Formats: sequence, C-alpha cells, structure tokens
Amino acid sequence: MPTTNIIANLFTTLFNTEDRRKNNCVVIPTSKLGMEVLKTLKNEGYIGDFEYIDDKRGGKFKIQLLAKITKCGAITPRFKVKRDEYSTWEQQFLPAYNRGILLVTTNQGVMSHKEAVNKNIGGFLIGYVY
Repeated sequence: MPTTNIIANLFTTLFNTEDRRKNNCVVIPTSKLGMEVLKTLKNEGYIGDFEYIDDKRGGKFKIQLLAKITKCGAITPRFKVKRDEYSTWEQQFLPAYNRGILLVTTNQGVMSHKEAVNKNIGGFLIGYVY
C-alpha cells in the first residue's frame, strides 16, 4: 500500500472542497497531527466544527467549511524554523504581510506562526493557509 502524506491529503481535500463551494467535507485517513492541524485552523477561524469518526479503518474527519480558505497546502520537506526566521517563510508562502498563517509544529503542539512568535519558539513548518 502506498504511503499517503496525511497532512498534504488533508490540505488538498480542504482546498478542493472549498473550491467547489461545498459547506462540508470528509477527510480520510486521519492522524493525531491532522487533528491538531484542524484544531488550529478552527481556532484561527478558517474552518467550522469538525468531528472524528472512528470507522475501524484509520478513521475520518467530517469538517464544516466556512468558505474562508483561498489557498492552503502542506510544506514538504518540513523545514526547521528558528524563532526569528518566520518573516522569511511568510514571504515565501503567504501572499501578503498579515494575511494567512503558517502552521508550525513545536514542542508545545501545533500552532500558527503568530502564536509561535508570541511564545518566542521555533519548530517545523507543516503547512500554510490563507
């Protein structure tokens, strides 16, 4: 069985479903990291509620969409970012200053790059949304 990049699959499904103007989507398969990414997106207001459904085959997420995502994607390879380097990566992945977020996995969990800057911690880039 080919390995799927669960995070890339999550972002692709979110983007494609938003593009078709649907108001919810199902993402299969899932992971703990995927759950953390969705929590962060919900906190930042990009998606509505989501639920995890255990179907005994890797599970799936049912996600409510709010038509707030213009573009999103996974960042591979997962670049390591020091706490003072976020602006460089913002320029590379986001369309404008103060528009969108980079998703960062840190030793304190998954968060937006803005939160990581406030907490003054680095981490690994896993994706972007705007």
